[in-house]
Amino acid sequence: MQPRNSRQNSSALRGAVDLAAVKAAGEAAQKAEQSRAERARQAAAAEAAGIAPAEPAYRLVIDVTEDTFEVEVVQRSTEVPVVIDFWAEWCGPCKQLSPILESLAEEYAGQFVLAKIDVDANPMLSQQFGIQGIPAVMAVVAGQLVPLFQGAESAANVRKVLDQLILVAEQRFGIAGGAAAPGGEPGGAPQRFEDPALAAAHDALDRGDLGGAVQAYKNVLADQPGNTEAKLGLAQAELLHRIEGLDLQTVRAAAAADPKNVEVQLQAADLDLVGGHVEDAFGRLVDTVGRTAGEDRDAARLRLLELFEVIGAEDPRVVVARAALARVLF
Repeated sequence: MQPRNSRQNSSALRGAVDLAAVKAAGEAAQKAEQSRAERARQAAAAEAAGIAPAEPAYRLVIDVTEDTFEVEVVQRSTEVPVVIDFWAEWCGPCKQLSPILESLAEEYAGQFVLAKIDVDANPMLSQQFGIQGIPAVMAVVAGQLVPLFQGAESAANVRKVLDQLILVAEQRFGIAGGAAAPGGEPGGAPQRFEDPALAAAHDALDRGDLGGAVQAYKNVLADQPGNTEAKLGLAQAELLHRIEGLDLQTVRAAAAADPKNVEVQLQAADLDLVGGHVEDAFGRLVDTVGRTAGEDRDAARLRLLELFEVIGAEDPRVVVARAALARVLF
């Protein structure tokens, strides 16, 4: 499900982009479950009292700036999926897509919030998200960046993307918005069927059964080798499984003392990534690949590729690290 930027930028952006969603998913799911229980209690009380259901406690379409990003996007994404529309006044396709997104935000009545970011007025946000063309649409769920699409799309295609986003937000993070999407029940995700084996793997990951999650995702991939969601889940589960019992300070000290110790460099890279230091993790492994050979080099290279899976191929930091890896290999 991240989130991404370089270290010289604001802590607010770092919170949005470098949150280790694989670590935060369980906490987000727990908070969302508590929130849902409270909403259900309030709704039941209101119904018993003959009071009409409350409107969502947030605006459905908001203009976001670099100053308001932390509150309106990062913090809000722990309660409801936040869809980001990167646009500009001079952009023709933006004028086609933005009304569609705004209309769907109203239509879905609280299952997501639409955050509009003017790239000309907020160049740092545009840079941090690696925006190379507009319109560009991304989402943030529990602090994790989810790239959606670039360019103008039809309402039907956008609706399909939103349905999948809402489904993932609910099933992976336990985050659901306020009212109903078309065809859904109030407070719930769109009605879809999920592979039971994949659902079991997600459940194992959410409850911290990392060994069980790893095996469950492998079972899914044995039958469906191309299942991208299972590949991501497996990469996350294996990462969390590897760092169990590791002490951050001990590993980092060992890695600094012995740069040639490949095993400890792999451990340090895993801990860096889970701690949100994505570029540090990638840089450490690229450097390790560059100064090793044979099995040690292969181990560092393969671990780097595994961490790419966790972050996502479209993340700009992955693109940069792939180029750096190619340089040291060839």
